[in-house]
Amino acid sequence: MTTWTDVINYVRTRYEVLEETTDGWLRFRLDADGDRTQQVSLHHVPADSADGPAWVEISSPVGWADKIDHARFLALAGTTLVGGAGVVDGIALLKHTVPLEDMSVREEFERPLLLLVSAADSFERELTQADAF
Repeated sequence: MTTWTDVINYVRTRYEVLEETTDGWLRFRLDADGDRTQQVSLHHVPADSADGPAWVEISSPVGWADKIDHARFLALAGTTLVGGAGVVDGIALLKHTVPLEDMSVREEFERPLLLLVSAADSFERELTQADAF
């Protein structure tokens, strides 16, 4: 069975960790196209019942919500294989959630992670012409 600790350790050995909390949050940075980088946050969502799995929420910022074209952001988000559009604390994000129990970290975490990050960076470039996140 995969644990939150397994996911954290996987990330620590591969990426630059920027922030980690004891309450189930981890923020790190990945290299993107060219000289660009992209931040990612992971959130451990504990099981909500005895028979339900815990989850890992993956999110990556696209830009400040008040500075991007929301209609274009939603249209772009509709083209992605993984992730949905959201706004949290004024930041437009792509978010995706995967069940933690019986997860293959390599296949069921890293693949969606890389797809989400690639899309978020592409959207950030198009919507903001910057690399702020």
